[in-house]
Amino acid sequence: MEIAEILDFTVPLSSITLERVVLAILVAIIGWIVVKVLTSTFTTALSRASNLPGLVVEFLARFFSVLLYVILALIVLAALGVDISSMVLGLSAVIGLILGFGLQDSINNLAAGVWLAAFRPIDKDEFVEVKGISGKVVSVGILATELLKPDNTYITIPNSLVWGNPVINSSRMETRRVEVKVGVAYDSDLDTAIRVATDLAAAHEKVLPSPKPAVVVTELGDSSVVLALRAWTKTSDVGGRAGGLKPRYPPGVSRGRHRDPLPATGRSPDGGRIGPPFPLTGCVRSR
Repeated sequence: MEIAEILDFTVPLSSITLERVVLAILVAIIGWIVVKVLTSTFTTALSRASNLPGLVVEFLARFFSVLLYVILALIVLAALGVDISSMVLGLSAVIGLILGFGLQDSINNLAAGVWLAAFRPIDKDEFVEVKGISGKVVSVGILATELLKPDNTYITIPNSLVWGNPVINSSRMETRRVEVKVGVAYDSDLDTAIRVATDLAAAHEKVLPSPKPAVVVTELGDSSVVLALRAWTKTSDVGGRAGGLKPRYPPGVSRGRHRDPLPATGRSPDGGRIGPPFPLTGCVRSR
């Protein structure tokens, strides 16, 4: 049997000849080598010519490689004599369907980014909270919003979550009301404790005179009456307000220590009795 007759041999149950099979195998081998070379060249060129992160370079290289393998598969099928026109149309429909579902979230994030840029519920360097995540706004990108937490943790949130959830913006207004809670013993002179706390807030240089500071009872705890000192201050001063209010006491009043051997009680400058909560964590006493 001559070589020509062998090559003209038809594969059973098909019209594919052995010649086309050999040709397809050669195309596949050569194409595989070409794909490897092109992918390596593409990756090297992309790494040298751009400042893209390594993860992005790897993703683009894999996408390029998959695309080349799909083209190679179509060429191999064409070498076998298969009509690939209908296959290309079907593959295009499948790819379109996949992209439609895959890009759905991206399109939502893109649209949300447009609305965020238009209505500006958040802006750069503002301190916000979204779905329990709080931090300073670093940027609002096309698809995601980037926050920097106070502990220097970098967070990326999809724009659709920012736009579709309540946003607490702590930096937008010029002034804010702050609150410091203090516990006093049940046998304390409550009116005196409220007056001392109010004077404490009014004397603080970062507390605004209007609206006036207020002290309210917020809780009757197991061992103390919890008072909430509420005062207004500039937003830029909010960060250090609690530490500035707590340790400052009016003249003639000092803070007790938890190591005091007896349940210390004290009196304010005008004679009112103020006792500490139990367990003893601090109190005011006369000098």
